[in-house]
Amino acid sequence: MTSRPLRRALACLGFSVAPLWFVPLSANAQTGSPTPSNTPMAPVALPFTEPLYKGEIGRTFEDSDPPSFPQPVRPPQSAPNVLVVLLDDCGFGQFSTFGGATPSPTADRLAADGLRFNAFHTTALCSPTRAAFLTGRNHHAAGFGVISEITEGYDGYTGILPKSTATGAEILRGNGYATGWIGKNHNTPTWEQSPAGPFDHWPSGYGFDYFYGFMGGNSSQWEPALYENHAPVPRS
Repeated sequence: MTSRPLRRALACLGFSVAPLWFVPLSANAQTGSPTPSNTPMAPVALPFTEPLYKGEIGRTFEDSDPPSFPQPVRPPQSAPNVLVVLLDDCGFGQFSTFGGATPSPTADRLAADGLRFNAFHTTALCSPTRAAFLTGRNHHAAGFGVISEITEGYDGYTGILPKSTATGAEILRGNGYATGWIGKNHNTPTWEQSPAGPFDHWPSGYGFDYFYGFMGGNSSQWEPALYENHAPVPRS
């Protein structure tokens, strides 16, 4: 999902509309050892301060210490993979994973290997719910008081995610994770949903290394207008 081979941990976030379950997988996410000079996942400001060369530099290379390049930030050895699944028009009471009547063995198996969270705040609308989930803030604070197609030029209703509302994906990526968004993107302003961009409010601008899905509130079930990153996917 990413061309950066040193990023061993994978955060794969698939989005549709409304939340159903959140499963941090317990499998080991990385091989190798974390970078000693950094402390990923610690409560510090991002991005991390650029490390400085710690050797001695003389008048020539002969009387200088060997050069060394800064090492990339990596998650800790025990960092989990993270998988988030959001489904349209679903609730906790619908699936067996949370006590509902609809058998959902795959979700049950995933939940059994991870953790279950049942206090998520849903706004009962697509764009606002996702904005609240992505940022951990009230949807109005994230600029999404309504869905992106009927936004207004008032605070909290612009349909533009403010730069001050960092997403969870940005936090993960800043700590060395590779991130991906698969499925529906309903949080890009309608006037920016074209291959011409700008792309500040596309998934790539929200902290995701990779995007594969469709833009806006809906698309055809048989011939969806898909994008891979910023490029339209040719229809067969």
